[in-house]
Amino acid sequence: MVAQAWNQAIAEVGGTTTVVSSSVLKKEFGKTMKAIADSLFADADDAAKERLMEKCCLYEHAALEECTQNLLFPDVVQTIRQLAAAYRIFIVSNCQEGYIELFMKKSGLEPYIEDWECFGNTGKGKGNNILQLMQRNGITSAIYVGDTQGDYEATQQAKIPFIFAQYGFGQAEGCERAITSLKELLNL
Repeated sequence: MVAQAWNQAIAEVGGTTTVVSSSVLKKEFGKTMKAIADSLFADADDAAKERLMEKCCLYEHAALEECTQNLLFPDVVQTIRQLAAAYRIFIVSNCQEGYIELFMKKSGLEPYIEDWECFGNTGKGKGNNILQLMQRNGITSAIYVGDTQGDYEATQQAKIPFIFAQYGFGQAEGCERAITSLKELLNL
């Protein structure tokens, strides 16, 4: 669905020979929007990359808005609900502006997420956004759950522990803790 939306945007905007698939996009997850544009649209100039990403994000957002499928990993809503009863829950992502809000709305997680930050809002990477969110909310102790090397590196920058979600989209070398499903967090 997302690849289809991106390919529609690419066809309309032009400026690149790139055609994306879901497997190609999964390799880009976790990167900033600029890094994704540089990776996928290497044959486009900067202005075209900006137009491409703007249209790709617009069409992706519309496709996700219309989607009626449950795209969540198993046990996400139940686990977040249980965790939120004991802990403050936040989201930091390298996604585009508005994506986290759409995710929370579509998943029903809005009541459990206290605050969020993303590259699309700040133009900053995940490590800086973690620090900004922690400062804004008076957080002195946090754990980040992520599924990419970039997530791990962001936690190193923010000086917080990292838990690697092995069920996700990427790999992470150097992490000390890993889970195979989100509900394992309830037992840590």
